[in-house]
Amino acid sequence: MLSHDVYFTLAEPTTDNINALAAECREYLSGHPGTVFFAAGPCNPDLDRPVNDRDFHVALHVVFESREAHDIYQTDPRHLTFIERNKASWAKVRVFDSDVEA
Repeated sequence: MLSHDVYFTLAEPTTDNINALAAECREYLSGHPGTVFFAAGPCNPDLDRPVNDRDFHVALHVVFESREAHDIYQTDPRHLTFIERNKASWAKVRVFDSDVEA
C-alpha cells in the first residue's frame, strides 16, 4: 500500500477557512478507486509536545492499495479540481508519500 499524507498551511488560517478546506478535501479527495483509508481534518490544538510538528492547519491522509491507484488519483479530474479551487489559499503544502503495511 502507499500512504499519501498532505499537510496544508493556510495563508489566512481562520477557523472558517480551516473547516472549508477540510470539507473540500472530503468532497473532492475521498472515494477514489483504490482508496483503503481516507481522513482529513484540522491540526489538534491539544497535542503540543516538543516533538509535534504543528506547522500546518489541515492534514489529509489517504492510503491507496497500490502505487498505481495513487498515480491515477494524481491526474483524476476531481483531484485537479480540488487543487484549482483551493491552491490560492495555501501558504505551504508538504506531501509525504510512503510504502506501508498493515
